[in-house]
Amino acid sequence: MARLQRAETPHTTWCTRDHRCGIEEHRSPDITADEIGGRAWITRVRAGNREYAEIRARIPLHPNDQVARAQLVLCLEIMRELLIEVAARLIRLPGRNRQRAIGRKAA
Repeated sequence: MARLQRAETPHTTWCTRDHRCGIEEHRSPDITADEIGGRAWITRVRAGNREYAEIRARIPLHPNDQVARAQLVLCLEIMRELLIEVAARLIRLPGRNRQRAIGRKAA
């Protein structure tokens, strides 16, 4: 039986160093915003040699199915706008590598 072997990546100074870190991925503690009528979390993640922000949200939906679907569409539209704005601002940061991760086509 073949065994998969992966090179373990060392812990970072900011990762949790617990069960949230895997062999090839390291995660920071979640930063939580819960005073907004819902709840949102952002987590710093390093996978391989890339770092990214993982964003999760729990947003209350209307009990009516059609209204809830419209809310989901609106959430997705706002998330797209957020990603576009974040990508534009990151490009303008001094010393930032000009390679874009958001909106980049897969090779």
